Amino acid sequence: MSPNHDPTAHRPWRQIQRRKSRQVRVGSVLVGGDAPISVQTMTNTSTADAKATIEQIRRAEEAGADIVRVSCPDEESTAALVEIVRAAQVPIVADIHFHYRRAIEAAKAGAACLRINPGNIGSAERVREVVQAAKDHGCSMRIGVNAGSLERELLERYGEPCPEALVESALTHAKILEDHDFREFKISVKASDVFLAVAAYQGLAEACDYPLHIGITEAGGLRAGTVKSSIGLGMLLWSGIGDTIRVSLSADPVEEVKVGYEMLKSLGLRRRGVTVISCPSCARQQFDVIKTVEVLEERLAHITTPLTVSVIGCVVNGPGEATMTDIGFTGGGKGTHQVYLGGVPAHRLKDEAIVDHLVKLVEEKAAAIRAGQ
Repeated sequence: MSPNHDPTAHRPWRQIQRRKSRQVRVGSVLVGGDAPISVQTMTNTSTADAKATIEQIRRAEEAGADIVRVSCPDEESTAALVEIVRAAQVPIVADIHFHYRRAIEAAKAGAACLRINPGNIGSAERVREVVQAAKDHGCSMRIGVNAGSLERELLERYGEPCPEALVESALTHAKILEDHDFREFKISVKASDVFLAVAAYQGLAEACDYPLHIGITEAGGLRAGTVKSSIGLGMLLWSGIGDTIRVSLSADPVEEVKVGYEMLKSLGLRRRGVTVISCPSCARQQFDVIKTVEVLEERLAHITTPLTVSVIGCVVNGPGEATMTDIGFTGGGKGTHQVYLGGVPAHRLKDEAIVDHLVKLVEEKAAAIRAGQ
């Protein structure tokens, strides 16, 4: 069981008790406390190209992104941020490195949050100016520590990136903001090494009560990065650590959002859209399970209402899975299959109508749920 499970709950082995943290606001999204774990992604367009960036943000929003981050490396980017923020339906985080003026410009442009390491932007006076801009414009901040860019002094002292170094870096940056009477921030301590990232987050979770943005940085391409991120973030989320997540993939930002939601859905921490439970198929299958599921998931991508559908190739596990899903489909002999509604056998169905029929049932069920029926 999770170390933070509630032994008095129904099915305690499925319960996750989240770490208690203070709450901050990223625009309209609350992070930490009892707020839902939010899903983030980051654009990879040139931010100065407002049209392309807005289009990418729009697709991320449609996929369910709660927050979107954009990089602001130059003045052209922060100038475009005004139009980008105005067009976005979700809060926009400005990613800042080293240049304190970019942070001030981003705050003035309407960024909901500044991703920044206050110790890397120069003098105490520059930090004071950035903090004042954040206060004046209602910005929160994220202290973003990364194993690949630790301070030289820490690397010399510890010899290499290690959990203790990442935590010390984060807390040092946090103290700078606290000394300026600013506490509207969250923290991340990312690494591309799963063990390092998990250990650092565990240490940070014990050392402070700030909300944590979790992620395995530079995780890789779609398949490898999804697996790597799922291992690391799954360990953290299962133990109750994490208030907002970003899955860092060398892939379309929409894929990051999809993977993030699948992680949260798998752990029962968030629900969005249709969860398809399907078998890998074998010689017992009575219809083409893999092709059916592939087409079905594509056809159901527009559904945001949470519900479950089981698609099982034969009667070995099909009826059992169907009793635990909203809509169930089990393969039967001679091209005739069984449909379950609410766990109860409802009617039979022939081969040729499988996908169209299941899509219709899901759309009807989703509409009924939205109507409160």
